Amino acid sequence: MLLSRALCQGRSAVARVPLLKRLSVARSFSAHVAPGDAEFGGGLSFELTDEQEAFKMAARQFAKDVVMPAAAELDRTMKFPEEIFQQAWELGLVNAHIPEEYGGLGLHTIEACVINEELAYGCSGVSTAIEANSLAQMPVILAGSDALKKKYLGRMTEAPLKCAYAVSEPGAGSDVAAAKTRAERKGDSWVINGSKLWITNGGVADWYFVLAVTDANASVGKRMTGFVVDAATPGISFGDKLVNMGQRCSDTRPVFFEDVVVPESNVLGEVGAGFKIAMGAFDNTRPPVAAGAVGVARRAMDEAVQYSRERVTMGVPIAEHQTIAFMLADMATGIEASRLLTLKSAYEIDQGRSNTMFASMAKAFAADHCNKVVADAVQIFGGAGFNTEYPVEKLMRDAKIFQLYEGTSQIQRLIISRHLLARDNLAP
Repeated sequence: MLLSRALCQGRSAVARVPLLKRLSVARSFSAHVAPGDAEFGGGLSFELTDEQEAFKMAARQFAKDVVMPAAAELDRTMKFPEEIFQQAWELGLVNAHIPEEYGGLGLHTIEACVINEELAYGCSGVSTAIEANSLAQMPVILAGSDALKKKYLGRMTEAPLKCAYAVSEPGAGSDVAAAKTRAERKGDSWVINGSKLWITNGGVADWYFVLAVTDANASVGKRMTGFVVDAATPGISFGDKLVNMGQRCSDTRPVFFEDVVVPESNVLGEVGAGFKIAMGAFDNTRPPVAAGAVGVARRAMDEAVQYSRERVTMGVPIAEHQTIAFMLADMATGIEASRLLTLKSAYEIDQGRSNTMFASMAKAFAADHCNKVVADAVQIFGGAGFNTEYPVEKLMRDAKIFQLYEGTSQIQRLIISRHLLARDNLAP
């Protein structure tokens, strides 16, 4: 059975595809030998594998048929896209990175980028609701015991559950080291007290990854510990859903912990290793976030191109005016560059190499360019782009968060500069 056909027939069909048992597709982008090139010893290739292409087209079709028609209403009502989430889960577009031994498809970061670009093209509020699972799960994948992985990753493949990455606090957004949520050891358990803010999927999560201070006197790298916490644990509550500028269907809210008892077995990695684990997750999740920015930018460009072909001024479509044509050219150029940088960062981590600098480059560049594209798209629409009759005003509101969540664009530049100055050069 073809993978693309299986994806369209539901998740159970996907699981039966023999090819998925031999998945190694994530490592082939930019590494496999292009047809006819073997005699030259191989080399760089920008082709996706057949399987990656199938995932891309399945996500694209899903975005077109399911996500895009619902986007405006979801933005207006700000309701969590539960039905869409369930459909995406059935298709295998959610949690696909969970290792096969825990019930997932075992995909890698490149596939996550390919899928997320297409979903964000439809609505980045929906794609964020889906991608939030990946962020919360990544610390478990990286540092969880086998028992934790079976328990918390396994359940995500058995039902369309959500989870959340609970790290940010009112005074600790970019400055994670300033977190004040504490966990104290009591017998063979830990007791967590504190609050988290701006938590995506905060009110719909089945479980949370929580970062808490366990040794206030230790250095930044050793003062915090990561925990997996069931949402049903007594003492957990959450505040009202926040009314955000964009991506309004994403469930973002504060989460409170009052004497929340967590067993020792739910500690991720070693005590004191939480900061490293939390930051390590970003190496895997920032490339898909950058891909989401690419998707939003691509959608805005497509809308602008279509409108500029239809809108006539001075006797010709405005696309024929050089000022407009050059804006479109800049959009397209930056989108291509953003995608390539994103896939480069994904390829590095899939090869088992450090991609921290490249992931920050991808996120900063893609987020900044996305915001330029959506602003220029509104400009091309003129007054029409300033109201809700056309989608570009929503795209402009949705785009801003890409410069903020998972590390602001300024934090990304700080990371890039530190890595740059620690090297002799950037020669490939």
